[in-house]
Amino acid sequence: MSTALPEKKRPEFRNIHVTQIVGYRLPAPGMVSILHRISGALMFLLLALVIWLLQLSLASELSFARLKEFASQWWMKLVFVALVWALLHHLVAGIRYLLLDLHLGVDKGAATKSALTVFAISLPLTALAALRIFGVF
Repeated sequence: MSTALPEKKRPEFRNIHVTQIVGYRLPAPGMVSILHRISGALMFLLLALVIWLLQLSLASELSFARLKEFASQWWMKLVFVALVWALLHHLVAGIRYLLLDLHLGVDKGAATKSALTVFAISLPLTALAALRIFGVF
């Protein structure tokens, strides 16, 4: 007589294909993680522009006038909004990751809440900054 237990069928885990990326629904902590990396890369890539703009603002009155002309273009204002978003998102998500490193909020529910909090803080602040950059107030 055999006393072997029947094998449980384990779920199959597979990597997704590149064509499935658009339809894949990432949980909030995963989205914050990816956006944290993107925001860090964006800040790094725009660092040369920020340094050049700082140099223009400090060199002379003529170069400051050149900076004002350059920065007043609509597409440049969009770049500034992207930079502000990157800075705010990276800062708030970085604080979240510091708390996770201290083992605070690591369970699934708390991690989801803290990820949504990152969006709840960084996105409205970015919207306010965008309104200011575009001169609404």
